[in-house]
Amino acid sequence: MTVDGDMAGFIPQKEIVYNGLLPYSDRLDGEATELLAEIKANLSRAVLLRELWPGVAFWTNKLFSFLKLYGRRFSKEDHILFIKLLYELVTLPNLEPHMMQSYAKLLIQLLKKKELLSRDDLQLPWRPLYDLYDRVIYSKNEHLGLIWFPNSVDHILKALIKSCRLYFPVSSTKEMLDEWRPLLCVFDIIMQKAISNMELFLPTIMPPEEHSQSFQLWFDELMNLWMSVQNQPSWEGHLVNLFARLANDDIGYIFTRILRSLNLPVGVSHMVAPRYLTNSYDIGHLVLWITALLGGPGNPAQKELTCLFNSIASFYHPSNHGRWQVRLMRLLQRLPASVVRRVHRERHAVPSWITLVPESQRLTDEDLQEFTRSLTGATLQAMFSKTGSTDAAFALQNLALLTPELAIPPVLEKTYAAMETLTEPHTLTATLSCMIGMARSLVSPNNHYPEGRGHVLPLLMGSLPGVDPNDFSKCMITFQFIATFTTLVPLVDCSSAPSQHSDLTEIEKNLCFASAEFEDFVLQFLDRCFALIDSSTLEQTRDEMETDTQTQLESLVELGLSSTCHPAESLRLFVPHCCNIIFHITDNEELQSEVELDKELLWNLQLLSEVTRVDGEQLLKYQGDLERILCVCVRLRCKRTYTLACSLLEHTLRSLSLIYPTEYRSTSGGFDTDLPIRDWGRAGDVADLGVCWHVPNKEEENFVFQLLSRLLHPELQRIKGHVSGDQPMTREELLQSLAIVHHCLLGAGSLLPPLDGPHVSDLVPSMVNLGEIKLHIGVDYDDSRENYRESICQTIRLLLHHILEHSEDDTKSLFVIIKIISDLMFFRGTHKKDFDSRWKSFTLVKKSMENRLHGKKQHIRALLIDRVLLQHEMRKLVVDGSEYKVVHQELLCDLLLLSTSTYSQVRSKAQHVLTASLGTFSFSYRDLIPRTLQLLSPQHTTGTQQFKGALYCLLGLHSSLCLAGARDWDCVGEVWPALVRCGLSPSMTLEKQSICGLLDEITDRIHRQHDTIGIYFTVSETCVEIATHIAQSKNPKPFLEAPSIEELKEGLQRQRIRNVVAARKYEKLVNDLLDCLEDSNLPWKFEHMAADLLSLQLREDQPLPPDAVLYFTQSLTHDSISIRKVAISAVAGILKQLKRPRKKVAVKPSDISGVEEPEGVCVGDREGNRWLQYDSNNLPLSEEQWDSQPYVEKTHWGYYSWPREMMIHAASEKPKDDLTYEEMSEGEKIIFEYFSDPEFIDQLIEFLSLEDRKGKDSFNPRRFCLFKGLFCNYGDVFLPLLWPHLEQLANDPHESSQRCLCEITAGLIRGSKLWSFSKVDRLWQLLCPLIRTALTNITVESYTDWGTCIATACEGRDPRKLHWLFELLMESPLSGEGGSFRDASLLYVLQGGLAQQQWRVSELLHRLLAYLEPKLTQVYKNVRERIGSVLTYIFMIDVALPHTSPTSSPHVAEFVARVLEQLKPLMLEPEIHNHVHEENTQETDECTQAVKLLKTVLKWLMASAGRTFTTPVQQQLQLLPLLFKIAPVEIDESYDEMKQDARVCLSLMSQGLLYPEHIPLVLAALEEMAGSRSWHARFSVLTYLQIMVFYNLFTLLSLPAEVLRIRKLVMQLLLDEQLEVRDMAGTTLSGLLQCQFFPLDSSLQTELQTLSQTYLPKARGELASTDLVRRHAGVLGFSACILSSPYDVPDWMPQILMDLSDHLNDPQPIEMTVKKTLSEFRRTHHDNWQEHRQCFTDDQLLVLTDLLVSPCYYA
Repeated sequence: MTVDGDMAGFIPQKEIVYNGLLPYSDRLDGEATELLAEIKANLSRAVLLRELWPGVAFWTNKLFSFLKLYGRRFSKEDHILFIKLLYELVTLPNLEPHMMQSYAKLLIQLLKKKELLSRDDLQLPWRPLYDLYDRVIYSKNEHLGLIWFPNSVDHILKALIKSCRLYFPVSSTKEMLDEWRPLLCVFDIIMQKAISNMELFLPTIMPPEEHSQSFQLWFDELMNLWMSVQNQPSWEGHLVNLFARLANDDIGYIFTRILRSLNLPVGVSHMVAPRYLTNSYDIGHLVLWITALLGGPGNPAQKELTCLFNSIASFYHPSNHGRWQVRLMRLLQRLPASVVRRVHRERHAVPSWITLVPESQRLTDEDLQEFTRSLTGATLQAMFSKTGSTDAAFALQNLALLTPELAIPPVLEKTYAAMETLTEPHTLTATLSCMIGMARSLVSPNNHYPEGRGHVLPLLMGSLPGVDPNDFSKCMITFQFIATFTTLVPLVDCSSAPSQHSDLTEIEKNLCFASAEFEDFVLQFLDRCFALIDSSTLEQTRDEMETDTQTQLESLVELGLSSTCHPAESLRLFVPHCCNIIFHITDNEELQSEVELDKELLWNLQLLSEVTRVDGEQLLKYQGDLERILCVCVRLRCKRTYTLACSLLEHTLRSLSLIYPTEYRSTSGGFDTDLPIRDWGRAGDVADLGVCWHVPNKEEENFVFQLLSRLLHPELQRIKGHVSGDQPMTREELLQSLAIVHHCLLGAGSLLPPLDGPHVSDLVPSMVNLGEIKLHIGVDYDDSRENYRESICQTIRLLLHHILEHSEDDTKSLFVIIKIISDLMFFRGTHKKDFDSRWKSFTLVKKSMENRLHGKKQHIRALLIDRVLLQHEMRKLVVDGSEYKVVHQELLCDLLLLSTSTYSQVRSKAQHVLTASLGTFSFSYRDLIPRTLQLLSPQHTTGTQQFKGALYCLLGLHSSLCLAGARDWDCVGEVWPALVRCGLSPSMTLEKQSICGLLDEITDRIHRQHDTIGIYFTVSETCVEIATHIAQSKNPKPFLEAPSIEELKEGLQRQRIRNVVAARKYEKLVNDLLDCLEDSNLPWKFEHMAADLLSLQLREDQPLPPDAVLYFTQSLTHDSISIRKVAISAVAGILKQLKRPRKKVAVKPSDISGVEEPEGVCVGDREGNRWLQYDSNNLPLSEEQWDSQPYVEKTHWGYYSWPREMMIHAASEKPKDDLTYEEMSEGEKIIFEYFSDPEFIDQLIEFLSLEDRKGKDSFNPRRFCLFKGLFCNYGDVFLPLLWPHLEQLANDPHESSQRCLCEITAGLIRGSKLWSFSKVDRLWQLLCPLIRTALTNITVESYTDWGTCIATACEGRDPRKLHWLFELLMESPLSGEGGSFRDASLLYVLQGGLAQQQWRVSELLHRLLAYLEPKLTQVYKNVRERIGSVLTYIFMIDVALPHTSPTSSPHVAEFVARVLEQLKPLMLEPEIHNHVHEENTQETDECTQAVKLLKTVLKWLMASAGRTFTTPVQQQLQLLPLLFKIAPVEIDESYDEMKQDARVCLSLMSQGLLYPEHIPLVLAALEEMAGSRSWHARFSVLTYLQIMVFYNLFTLLSLPAEVLRIRKLVMQLLLDEQLEVRDMAGTTLSGLLQCQFFPLDSSLQTELQTLSQTYLPKARGELASTDLVRRHAGVLGFSACILSSPYDVPDWMPQILMDLSDHLNDPQPIEMTVKKTLSEFRRTHHDNWQEHRQCFTDDQLLVLTDLLVSPCYYA
């Protein structure tokens, strides 16, 4: 097929540039065009013929490979058509999950480069994608096992939505909001769904003119919601992610008003507080947000950021360690990277259709310098952190790109210092790894930091001592360091240049003179390397190198060395020399048979084999010598010799036959042209790389084949002779022969054409061509020569069968044979494993040297060349989807033989190759699975070993790439029953541990990887339409004609037949499994396995065959507990399948309430949703009331807004209550009969009320689903039979009976949702007494189950239909009968019910509150705790969210006012004592009652701290004085409950989030308390203040007046007469200074100075105490200043230390304070004392040294 000239005017979207640099690039264009034409033709044909499998599946895979090989090398029209087709395919309803996932992966690839398609080119509707997402993520049937999704499906779908949301139409934002606004009910779990959907779907990349239709519709609303919510509910993170994305996509359009309101996302300060890192936001999104806010006029965000890093800098110090460290490190690592990305986008990105950042908002150089300054401190500390220096190195690499002049010098300084010290190797490794990242910025000639290049030589010379045989890690990092610099800098002596060039700058001249030292450096380096080799012997290094795959370091070293060597020179020196020695030694006859040969020969062979890894052309000169040596050495007896000879052979052949670049220099021309110093750190130019390729020429090919005929041919003959018995060999000889054959194949593999021949027909029926792609890899095979691959293949197969027959224990030969078979099939010059590790090391090196700022592939040349070579090797490795030929079939059958042979190691190696090849050859599994299953069938008698081998092959099948394979009905239909039947096989023993384990693993693998296999496949008309477009498109034209009308008809016909046949196959599989289960000889393990597999076959689109329904229903009373468990789940699923659809009608809320909804957002209780409220005066107590009211079961509807169309169950339609027996389907009848059988029910209940694991059991949702389904489908038919059992259970207080009752009751209540009034009424007449009985028998074990039961029963139900239950629970929870435990339990159960109903039962909440208030003075602790929790739920609905009308539920404010009234008596007492003894007589004086009340109130405050959405600050403040009075100062377990609680409350309240308007109120309360008589209260004020400031740092800093108030307050308490309070005030002051809450300015210093110089009168007897206090306060202040900078010495510190030292002899407590401070100073500054001492003058140092070690220190 030729491609005509119809490609004129073809503009590819984006090609892979590296393809153009390959030596055979001229042939690639044609190849790509041809392949694309083929893909277009076949893909469109497959869709038109409606053949999703195998046609579409096969060709979408090919499209995936095409993207990998050529990038997006198709026209824009094609690109859009492909995307549209796949979008239609992915959103087909009922598509099999696995197929959907593979289409999604391809679609993500196609949409990846968003700049290629603008929104004008492509629009995708959002609704189909949302329906798909909703169907999968929130699947109603998945938990019942009716549909199984692959594990990664959530992840892939989210990625797909992220790629698609760019192309949603303009109107989509409004539609989405209409869809999800009704779900925004903060009390409901559905809120999570609404917000996460918004985060995923809402589009944010828009041109400015569309902003009004996009984010402006939701921004204010969601922002206000977020601003007013506290306690970080689970959905808050999604909201933050959405804002961060918006800020990043529209930089400069969302102005700084965010900032003003946020003071940098509050979450950051949550993140800061290392003590409370419970749930904070996702760092990645926070960083995005911060980055997007930087810049702009005045750059306000930067000020906040600086402040943030100042307040957390000390956390980065290496001596601090904790679990917050990871998050802080991540913040540090990601921020610079994110800023680099933004600067790249603003300055260097290729212009595309996406809106640019407006000029005024872009980051200027000053902004960047500010940014670097704010981070430097923390980064330099983090370099030495205990978790390693990688994060810091990454941060520094990016900072150096932004502002080299600020980021590099401090690190250089540390590096030089580290090179000089010998005692701290870890500082050296840390600094070197940071320098490696900055190397590129250091050597590049940039304008900002020209002096950087002068440091290269001193650094290189300084790093040499690091090459040290004793410290391996140091040695490695040094090699990496040297390799990095030598790759970036050409080592050329340019010292003569200044005399020739006149245009050099000063710096360049100096560089030129310095470069004379390069030679010196190289010599010293080599000396050190040889010393390193000397210290480790020859054998050792060789072996290590063999096994060790290339690490990142080796690849760097290799990159450095490969760019320096001179092949021709080195060959001239080494080859003749080595050859002579070898000839000389091997001339001797006796050597031939010696087993150990001398070291000299080995050393020379090894040298030779390494030297020959050079450019093949150079080797031709030594053709004769090499050939002669090889012929001698490969036949020597000594194993080590012939192994080395073989590797020499392999290297020689590879050098001659492969295609590879011959040099990796850093510039293309060579070093003698221009001035080399100008090439330092220069990026290679992709357009003009000038790679020199080695492509094998005629002579080299001849030499290769000459070697093969001299060496390989005779070996093959000898092996044939051995097989035929003419000249048998020993095992050693055979191994040697095989080694030679293998190495020949490895050496010349790329010149030998792949195996070919007829392919295996009739594997899959298809109307589409499923042929393989032939890729050109630069070799034109010569047909005239002997095809050695074929001959090796035939010989090896003969030998294999010979060995298996005669000497199966020769495992060593078998290992080599397996390798040879694998290489025969796949090897064309590269192994997948080597390629993968090279690719990995390539990306590592790329990361450490890339320039993210300028982008556009600015890599150094050596890296680019490496990448081109990798592209070439990748083409050699693309084999998936190869045709399955007869040759392959023979080899795979041999492998199957080996996989089931006697020796386990042979088996495992063969299985490995077998699974790899099954993934490679299309559809080969359909040929091999039946062969494997034959070995398992009971008729086939074999040993256990073969049996195990076959099982392992099946395990491999389920794990390998051909998972798609195990997805077709033929295979599953054969494999699953065979797995169960193999239990009857004679070679199957359950005694063998290994076989049991293996079976478990297989079923486990099937379980984990099973996802539902499709039965019904239909292709939609839209797909067909798009496929027609593809079939008619141009550029390139599809090379097949579109299918004819007959073919189209046949396609439709086949689709119909396929669906029918698939349904048949499904039923057959189920029946086969059932047949296995009927066999009485089946061991128990297999019975369980069959039941498990059968339960996987429940589906939503096809009812389970009646026989299986019968089996599962019977198994509900099976003897084995695990089968019962499977049956319970299965029957629950079956009942869901059998559920009859109910009629629903649409209603308009405004018609019911008679109130029109107001314009705008109006949330909460309002006239329009009053009818949803529970109203005891209007309950449905009679049939007509029941039928006339509309019921809304979903709790969240109507709270925020109404859905567009509200569907509710039709009340008017009389439900056909009882299905008559005749109307039932087969399955329904079976269940009906069993559940109508009293014996069955007896047994079932008996089993269900057994305990499974003592003390571990809890309410089981599966059983609940079973009963819910029963009562939902069959009405109350089974009630009469069940009732006696239920009554019996209710009277039995045992845990397991009560739990069983709970499960059935919950199922009953939920199942009766749509019963008629008469039935429901009857049910409740029975249920109410039953529940009462059960609740009187409630026990410690069962009260949680009852809570769950009632909560489950009330979930998602209209409260008016459950009024019986609510009235029952409300009767009198705190009756006092049955003791405190019963009271607490009843409240718990009631709370479970009310909490589910949220805002719709305000009347009940009022009644409950009125009931509880008089009872708040409870004596019992457990009841108090429960009441506290219930109060939280009562007031939960009273939220202060934006647009929310005041709730009709109880209000906190009114409650607190009433409580305070009763607490009055306590306010007046100075100290409150808990003088209530628990069992006291009826003392009713006010104080005692008030204390009791206070205890309950404390419990309520504690319970509500984490649960409510908004905190009632004003109300809490009124209670503060009381708490301060009670709370003890020190933590002591022995304190009574009330004091402990008061402490906890205080700490919880101080952590709360404050809004600016609350701060003055809080401070006023604190100031009042600071004047309190009790010093405990004054002390607590300080602890409260510390936490409050740290938590609300940014909010406070925005209010300078309040900052002053706080400073005043601390200073006031610093002068307190109580010593403890003064100490605490000092600590507080130090903390505030440390997080830079207020500056240490001169005014503060003078204030402290005057205090500390207060004159103490000399009367030794009685010191004037106020003077002492003042003086102590001053000293404490100084001490606070010093302790506030623990790791550095600011310029004010020396003076203050001197001032302090004057007080060393003051009276106590001053002396104590001074000593403590000095010892603390010594501890924190000891590490870096060398650095710190520079800050002091000599005199100061004298005094200090005196102080820190003077005798007074020990006094």
